[in-house]
This record gives sequence, C-alpha cells and structure tokens, in this order.
Amino acid sequence: MTGRMATAGQASRADRVAVKFSASGEVSALLAIAQRDVVKLLRDKLRLAVNLAFPVLLIAGLGSLLQATVGKVTGLSTITLSFTGVLAASLFQSAAAGMISIVEDRENDFSRELFIAPVSRLTLLAGKIAGESAVALTQGVLIVAFAVAFGVRMTGWQLLGLAGTGLVSCLLGAAFGLATIAALPNQRSAMQIFQFLIIPQYVLGGVLVPLTTAPRLLADISWLMPMRYCVELARATFYAGLPGYHRVVAVSAGVDLAVIAALTVTLLAAGGALFSYRERVR
Repeated sequence: MTGRMATAGQASRADRVAVKFSASGEVSALLAIAQRDVVKLLRDKLRLAVNLAFPVLLIAGLGSLLQATVGKVTGLSTITLSFTGVLAASLFQSAAAGMISIVEDRENDFSRELFIAPVSRLTLLAGKIAGESAVALTQGVLIVAFAVAFGVRMTGWQLLGLAGTGLVSCLLGAAFGLATIAALPNQRSAMQIFQFLIIPQYVLGGVLVPLTTAPRLLADISWLMPMRYCVELARATFYAGLPGYHRVVAVSAGVDLAVIAALTVTLLAAGGALFSYRERVR
C-alpha cells in the first residue's frame, strides 16, 4: 500500500515537472518567434524608413493643408487630429502587413519546420502576432516622438491612453492580417489584395477627417472598416474631457473597445483555423 502511494506521488511529481517544462517550452518558442520579427525589422533599415515616411508625410503635410478647411469646421488643430488618426492607422496597418511574412514562410517551407516543432500551433501564431505587434509599437514610438517635435502637445495621461489604444490596434491589425492572408495562395496575391483592403480604410476610417462631418452614405459604409474603430478609440482617448470631443468622436470609447475585442477574437479564430487547415492539406 505504501509502495503504491509512493509510486503515485512520484508519478504526480513527474506530471507536474512535465507540465512545467511544457509551459516553459511554449513560452520560449513564442519569445523566439517574436524576437525573430523584431530583429528582422532592426536589420532592415529601408523598411523602417519607408514605414515612418508615410505617416510623417500625412501628419506634417496633409495635416497642415487641412487646417484651412477641417480646422475651421472642428476648431481644432488638424496636426493633432491627423496625428491621433495616423498613429492608430499606422499601428493597425503595420501589424497587419507584417503577417504577410507568414505567406513567405509558407513558400520557403519555414512554417512547416515550425509546425513540426514540439509546441502548439497556437503558440506559433501567438509568437508571430506578438512579434509583429512589437514591430508596430516600435514604429509607433517614433511617430509619437516626431509628433511631439512637430508641435503636438499631450499630457502623461493622454500618452498612457494612446499606449493602450496602440496595443489593441496592433492586436486587431494582426488578427485582420492573419484572417486575410491565411486565405491567399502566395505572397504576390497577398501583397496586391492586402493593399486593396487597406487603402479604403484610410479613406473611410476617418484617419484624417473626422467621420462626424462625413456624408450619411460614407458614414454608414465606414462602420464596415475595422480600422475605423481603432482611429475612433485613439481620438476618444486623446480628446476625453476636452471641448472638441464630440466634434471628432462619433461613438463612445466603450463601444469602440467592445467592437475591437469582438473583431479580434473572431478574426483570430477564423484565421488560425484556416491557416492550420491549409498547412495540413499542403
């Protein structure tokens, strides 16, 4: 009896050790995949420069040009208005576009090598999303630094709110990218179709011009744009408590956050399932 109890105790300890090592392996795999994407960004200076040039031009160039029109309607600085929209849109786009590398990994069989590793597929995809989110947030920090240098003023609470908004924008962007790219056959198709899906969101997502002033038809169509909720949430966070809040925000931050959460979960589930299926039938 005592021998059986000792054996059971040893088995229980062995199971706990196995679970501990398994969890440690999953975390290590997730961090390794995320680190790979960050290192790729740091080595690709041209990609980093191009990804920063576009939002800088939108904030400094179009932001200044719109002051004579949108600025008079809202009574707010269009530089600051453009900054809040461009920051959220850039984080969303960067995280989504970064998921295109999944197709590249599929074509050179790197993803297959990953999927035979002794870790779950969920961990592999989570590592990819974490890596691309870290890449996007790195670019976001540089965009904020440029905006401050260009004259945008913000409090510590506003900066903290933008940090939280930026994180959820990255997660939704990565989920959107995963769901989109998982259904496409190759990298060329992914890049072409992805641009077709992103550009309308810049126009209809209220990135530069608040949707509160948009015509009814465009305002209705904009509800179908995932990026719109990130932009609205960024503005709701930044302008909370300020006189111009209702001139630039169409719905409450709670509604935006709830929609973002629902879309992120749905797109992650659909994209993960589709990508795993395509890998199995290759």
